[in-house]
Amino acid sequence: MPARKKSAGEKIWAVAAAAGIGKRMMSPRPKQYLQLCGRRVIDRALLALCASDSVDGVIVGIRDDDEEWRARPFAHEKLIGISGGGDTRARTVLNALRQLLRGDAAAGDWALVHDAARPCLAQADIERLAAAARADGNGAVLALKVSDALKRGRDGRIEESLGGAAYWRALTPQMFRCGQLETALRRALERGLAPPDESSAMELAGARPLVVEGDPGNIKITVPADLEWAARYLEHREAAAQT
Repeated sequence: MPARKKSAGEKIWAVAAAAGIGKRMMSPRPKQYLQLCGRRVIDRALLALCASDSVDGVIVGIRDDDEEWRARPFAHEKLIGISGGGDTRARTVLNALRQLLRGDAAAGDWALVHDAARPCLAQADIERLAAAARADGNGAVLALKVSDALKRGRDGRIEESLGGAAYWRALTPQMFRCGQLETALRRALERGLAPPDESSAMELAGARPLVVEGDPGNIKITVPADLEWAARYLEHREAAAQT
């Protein structure tokens, strides 16, 4: 199916989920504000979104008590505002979507939701995801194929082998229609559920999201070793870009 061109009525609004505190980083500062190759983790994630020609505007979901952001907010012409963070990722994204829909976003526009703790997002991944989502018409998710054998365990012992060929590891961004995603998240929360990502909310609503293979370098900063790996990856990517 040929990719549908983006029309004036189908804008793409990036939502950066940045309300987490990252307990596993064992840092007094939230992980999104740690330094990575001379920039904060969140700044690198937001710069990637703002640099995309496909993205029309960016909104950031942060906690009300986020003093780090208020002391040094990210500034860019595409940053259209901040929204209140929630007690779960789903609530944070829902708050951002509601703010967008009360403003310039239409229900048929697209929400490109990204983790602020993923600082290595490549422009090629954004463009490939956006093209696939528009062509499909219903949305898409960046993901990585699982090549290792998967095991289900309990109490330190393997209970079941699941294989790996049919499994994908979800990344972000994930891209869905603003109105459809708002409805899916709202209904899931009303049922007492907390979808771990946007795809999960859409699946609960009956959707079967398209999978788009992403770059393995799109790592989420979760533990201290991730920060070291991301630094090496970015240094290699920037060196390759200069050759």
